[in-house]
Amino acid sequence: MPILLKQNRMIIDSIWKALFTCSPIFGIVFAAIDDTIGFLTHMNIRTLILAIFLFPFIAICQKIIAPGGSEINTSFLKPQKSLYTVYYVKDTSWTKKGTMTYDITYDANQLIYNYKYTDKSNEWSVSRTSIADAKTLKSISYQSESSNSKLNLEFGNTIKGNYYSKKTKKNKILNLKTPSSFIDFNLADNMMTTLPLTVGYKGTFSQFYYDDNTDTLVSNYRIKEVKSYAYRSPKTGNHDTWLASVLEESTGAIYNFVIDKKDHRLWQREMSLGNGMWEICINEELDYQPIKNQFNKEQSIKQISTGNSVITGTAYAKDNTGKKLGGLVNTAKKQFAPKGTEITLFPNSAYYEEWVGVNKKIKKQGKIPEVPLDVNFGTAIKKTKVYDDEGHFEFADLLPGTYVIMASFDFTNSYNYSYVTGYTNYYNYWGYTGSNTNYGSAKQHYRDQANVEKLVTIDSDGDKKDINLRD
Repeated sequence: MPILLKQNRMIIDSIWKALFTCSPIFGIVFAAIDDTIGFLTHMNIRTLILAIFLFPFIAICQKIIAPGGSEINTSFLKPQKSLYTVYYVKDTSWTKKGTMTYDITYDANQLIYNYKYTDKSNEWSVSRTSIADAKTLKSISYQSESSNSKLNLEFGNTIKGNYYSKKTKKNKILNLKTPSSFIDFNLADNMMTTLPLTVGYKGTFSQFYYDDNTDTLVSNYRIKEVKSYAYRSPKTGNHDTWLASVLEESTGAIYNFVIDKKDHRLWQREMSLGNGMWEICINEELDYQPIKNQFNKEQSIKQISTGNSVITGTAYAKDNTGKKLGGLVNTAKKQFAPKGTEITLFPNSAYYEEWVGVNKKIKKQGKIPEVPLDVNFGTAIKKTKVYDDEGHFEFADLLPGTYVIMASFDFTNSYNYSYVTGYTNYYNYWGYTGSNTNYGSAKQHYRDQANVEKLVTIDSDGDKKDINLRD
């Protein structure tokens, strides 16, 4: 055989091998084609015919992503809870629709994945729980509940379960044929974070989803494009990410996933809804906490409730609080906090002091939102109210320590001012000699606000402190 024809034969053989790797079915089909045209004696004609048949199959040959496959690396699925805010977006209009949470935990060799969607009015929600093999993501069971139905599935040689309609109040026993290979749709978003994404990466996977209104159990999804993307978090700034675009082949819907290149965090997911509308889910970074000191909930609660010390005080705005007009200040010496004004007390701590300092720096830079207080901080806050017209308040049951006491209240203030009422002119025999300006006086009232904060230290249990809480 001539060298050129021999080389062509080797190339064609390598194509068979590649096709078998991509999909055994493709390989079998084209082996049959090769046998059929084997009678051709001229290799260039043979090669041309093969190329014509090969082209459409090569074009669609992509990585098959399935449970247990080498493409899925479940080590990126860390035990954690993630919160996403869900918006409907069209053009520049963003409408908040609700929130969704992803909660990943592990039990032995099983991954337990809890999903919950809650609408913005908290009137309805959808919850789903998927259990899968921790290493392969092969489905074990699925449960879901919404305002309309409840669904339970167990995966095995067949898929068995129960569908309950809350509308008809009827159960439906399910015994479904198991698809050959699939990803539980409830896991699909986070499955995307397990892939070895890179520029130009392509792959195809099937999602399993049960809908009582259709017999279709599996839909194919194709990763069309992966490219680098700069994502900016309002809390933590810029992040290097992958932007992966996925096509749902049966409906034509497009999904965009923004996935961190380093830790594989899902920053954002977008889904096309048609007519220019998109559903966009944004990661709210529950783990974002730049405060190094930890808030001690138990100690703080104990400090404000188990002691024998008392703090009493008077809340007022001092005599130069408020507006200054024309160099004339208010005339009242003290502006007492009105009866019923709320006074707040909580233990000072390294955590709170750091929180104040960090937010002061953030506010000065003006680039990212301020850091919220620990979610448990409110459990160790004590409140009381001014009980008379002279700003008096009191706190009891306090242990020794340093406390922050604060109040905010409106008050009516006043100031005296003078104004020109006219002029008196003077004349003599020769004419005008001069004039005097005539003044009147009045009092002006206005509304103002006082914001008061003070540190108070109790040295020994049983001490009584009386303070002036003034602006």
